[in-house]
Amino acid sequence: MANSIYSIGLSGLAAAQAGLATTGHNIANVNTPGYSRQELLQLARFPLFNGGSFFGQGVDVTTVRRVYSDYLAAQVLSTRTQSARFDALATELSQLDNLFGDPAAGLSPALAEFFSGVNTVAAHPADGPARQSMLSAASALVARFRQIDDQMAGLRAAADDQIRAGVDAINGLVAQIAGLNRRIAEVTGATAGQQPPNDLLDQRDLLVGKLNDLIGASVVVQEDGSYNVFLRSGQALVIGQESFRLQALPDARDPRKLEIALDLGGGGALRLRVEDVAGGRLAGVVAYRDGTLTQAQNELGRLAAVLAEKFNAQHRLGLDRNGAPGGDVFSSPVPVASAATTNTGSATLSAAIADAGALTASDYELRYDGAQWTLTRLADNTTQTFATLPQTVDGVTFAVASGTAAAGDSFLVQPTRYAARDLALLISDPAKVAAAAPIRTAAGGANSGSGSISAGSVTAAYLAAPLAGPLTLTFAAGTNTLSGFPPAQPVTVTVNGSSTTYPAGAPVPFTAGATVAFGGIEFTVSGTPADGDTFDVLPNANAAGDNRNAQALAALASQSLVLGGATLGGALGQLTARIGSATQEARFERDAQATLYRQTDRALQSMAGVNLDEEAANLQRYQQAYQAAGEVMRIAGSLFDTILAIGR
Repeated sequence: MANSIYSIGLSGLAAAQAGLATTGHNIANVNTPGYSRQELLQLARFPLFNGGSFFGQGVDVTTVRRVYSDYLAAQVLSTRTQSARFDALATELSQLDNLFGDPAAGLSPALAEFFSGVNTVAAHPADGPARQSMLSAASALVARFRQIDDQMAGLRAAADDQIRAGVDAINGLVAQIAGLNRRIAEVTGATAGQQPPNDLLDQRDLLVGKLNDLIGASVVVQEDGSYNVFLRSGQALVIGQESFRLQALPDARDPRKLEIALDLGGGGALRLRVEDVAGGRLAGVVAYRDGTLTQAQNELGRLAAVLAEKFNAQHRLGLDRNGAPGGDVFSSPVPVASAATTNTGSATLSAAIADAGALTASDYELRYDGAQWTLTRLADNTTQTFATLPQTVDGVTFAVASGTAAAGDSFLVQPTRYAARDLALLISDPAKVAAAAPIRTAAGGANSGSGSISAGSVTAAYLAAPLAGPLTLTFAAGTNTLSGFPPAQPVTVTVNGSSTTYPAGAPVPFTAGATVAFGGIEFTVSGTPADGDTFDVLPNANAAGDNRNAQALAALASQSLVLGGATLGGALGQLTARIGSATQEARFERDAQATLYRQTDRALQSMAGVNLDEEAANLQRYQQAYQAAGEVMRIAGSLFDTILAIGR
């Protein structure tokens, strides 16, 4: 019996010692990232039947269990990866928001200053300093366009750098997870799955958490304790003890952009779609780069393209200080068309802006299937099919410049992506500012009626056949007509919005206040002319003090030039507001996801985290148990000595 008591005390001593070791291990790792609290599991030994009763034989330590919840851990991973995604998205968008929202360094002040300079020229068309001021403002506006585009290009390059760094970090993490899978499987196998390697499991879960900070991944536990790790779309990153690397590769359609791919070995790679990268910081960076940043850069380029086209078109309708026709003030942006690296045909694609006012600020994919072309507007995935090219869609003309396309060939067209970067000021001589109109009108000096003629204006059609000399129109009271129009040009008369076209050279019925148009010239004759009264339309020979074209240029600021009916300033304001709204929404989502993550993590830590007060109580409990077990052994030893003494 003494020997049995001794054995019981020894088992209690060992159990208490194991409890002290486990508690000490918890206390030592209270600040260790990813550590889960461990607890000792004990089981009473099988009792011994003796003398009609069962007598206990002490205690066995069955295992040291990791206090952990797979359900709560999965919730933490889910909220953690989304929190990281929106944190990255909000951080990146804030930079873009600051770029467009800066009241001093943004584009809006430069645009306003430029049109202010145009208005100054309209007020003082013969003033050289006013013209120079307008050109200086135009130069500043071009510089601001290019500066903002350059900063956005820098933001794009920084996003690509983050993608490269993220891919490298992911590769390191999945390799470590596969390595821990091997060690865990070895240990689990050596103990027949009875004794889990708690600290190794914590290390692996910590790595999985870090992986979800970078990219959304899910875990499937295998029978040997290994983790299989998959992207949210199903692609495997870790299978048992094997890991699969990611790559940051140039986009097959746009070599300037990086995309994430899964390395298949042997030079092969599976390029991941944007939706495959469903969480983590990489998802936020990719969503920002391919979403708001791309849209903002395209819309900035669209503004540059619209400004260049509309201002140049109006400027060409005027005369400069030397009486010469106006030229282009700004360079006209050229769309960029890129052939996919996978193309097998020899075709090269060209694209040109046919109407900047119809541009959508979207990129396009043009794909050939061997029989027809399919054009996809990437902003909304709207498609159109064509049997042949060229075709004009959304203000862009798509054409095959050379070569022959093969089935499966595709091309990426970016009409406005680089328009702001390529915008340039083409004139520097103030005398070349075309402030005057190319024609002028006058009522005959001998007129006896009350008829009057407006100053007149011209359209782009005038440039094809400008007036070579004065044109005199004569009113005939008997027929109520105007005659004397050019013999080769039909005349259109518009009354209350209703237009009628008359044959070239024929007299035209007179209606007071009607708009008369021919050869790109428009004017209005009002009042009541007398028989024989004349009205002259002449080339504007003395244009130095004329401001009519400058007024038309200034009026562009308030005209609806951008698709959707917005002015240049209005479209810029809408772009700034959209960026601000997206930034604010991302911040709200970030804060909400961060709160949700903290709540789920707190729930997990409340169960799995180390509580020092609880561990201190456990120390005392195991210390007392250790002392009591020692006392049991001392008494057992004393009893044994008593038995030995009997025999002496």
